[in-house]
Amino acid sequence: MLVGPGTVFTPHRRLEHAGVLVAGGRIRALGPYSDLRRRARAARTLGAEHAVILPGLINAHTHLYSALARGMPVPGEPAANFVQILERLWWRLDKVLERDDHETSALVGLIDCVRCGVTTIVDHHASPYACVGSLAALRRAVERVGVRAALCYEVSDRDGAAAARAGIEENLRLARALRRHPSDRVVAMFGIHALFTVSDRTLGECVEAARAEGLGLHLHVAEDGADQRYNVRRHGLRVVERLHRFGALGPRTLAAHCVHVDRREIGLLARTDTLVAHNPESNMGNAVGFAPVFDLLDRGVTVGLGTDGYTADVLREMKVASLIQRHAAADPRRGWAEARAIALDGTARLASRIFGARLGVLAPGAPADLVVFDYPSPTPLRAANLFGHLQFGLDARHIVHVVAGGRVLMRHRRLQTVDEGAVMERAREHAARLWQRVRRGPPR
Repeated sequence: MLVGPGTVFTPHRRLEHAGVLVAGGRIRALGPYSDLRRRARAARTLGAEHAVILPGLINAHTHLYSALARGMPVPGEPAANFVQILERLWWRLDKVLERDDHETSALVGLIDCVRCGVTTIVDHHASPYACVGSLAALRRAVERVGVRAALCYEVSDRDGAAAARAGIEENLRLARALRRHPSDRVVAMFGIHALFTVSDRTLGECVEAARAEGLGLHLHVAEDGADQRYNVRRHGLRVVERLHRFGALGPRTLAAHCVHVDRREIGLLARTDTLVAHNPESNMGNAVGFAPVFDLLDRGVTVGLGTDGYTADVLREMKVASLIQRHAAADPRRGWAEARAIALDGTARLASRIFGARLGVLAPGAPADLVVFDYPSPTPLRAANLFGHLQFGLDARHIVHVVAGGRVLMRHRRLQTVDEGAVMERAREHAARLWQRVRRGPPR
């Protein structure tokens, strides 16, 4: 397949009137489109009138299971803080998810991803009363749509010891299934909810099980001050300190949020080379604050950009990441370089480490994950000002084609791998039943 002609952005430069030659799921060459056309005359083509070709976008932290909650009325009084948001909305929802909901909600979320140019996600799942087989259902959805996904199940003691044990086993079940039948789209991680819902015993079991299977950890870290207050009161340690004591930090651990970490904790994250996912829009929506991005980057922590399930639109999240830091600093000079470092560099490094592949770049030999925008830029578009166009010009409405691993997922804005209309019709049926169960409340 030959993608182009158009403006192609490689890691360090811009190529005009260029193309991307794809074969065997990988990028074989980049260069002048006319040269590549002569080289591959029989290749099918994929282009647009004003084509801008970028690497597939990456979402470093999301929750596919939340897709059926869109527009759902929340029972009771409005939540006044983060813990109440969990108790009155998300924990109420995850307790009434049924086995049939998993694949449908995942398909809805993944269709949103493709339409937003996202070809790689790192997902964190919860369904305590429908745990067994939930990750297999997500895997089916991922492989059907064709994106890449790192999947895990969040282990927590909030629903009792049996549910925590089931969560551990579900993580291991996926890892072992992938070892027997490898996937070119799915990798396994080991999920933990957050340390304010996990006992020392369960945390130790999770770390030991993940280490035995060679899995990276994925958990929420200090998303709200309540997480820190609980851990200091109950364990005499801050969240990152407690993780460090249990050997849970390291280059294969992904710490989502890190909103309420102090300088010592940032030092531990840096020394252990732990990955961090910044989720600014969700953090604002939950009124919990935002990650100390300046300090994290200054200490050399790899920070990627996630959405926490709040949206699938990573391009919009890039804008928010820049604005929130500038607003908080009350300094218009701040935030731009940091948001660029996270969006264009840190997220690619984070995903490449998790998936063991060179993601987030257009380069020979890299997986052929790319997005084609039809973007008639009214101003010059260069490598040096690409992030400015991502902030103020390019957005999801310009996306016409999406390719992951050499497979066309969307062509001329039409999904190619799933029947979008049928999925949405089924989703509405599932959502209506799910909302009724949420209103009634979880089983006793």
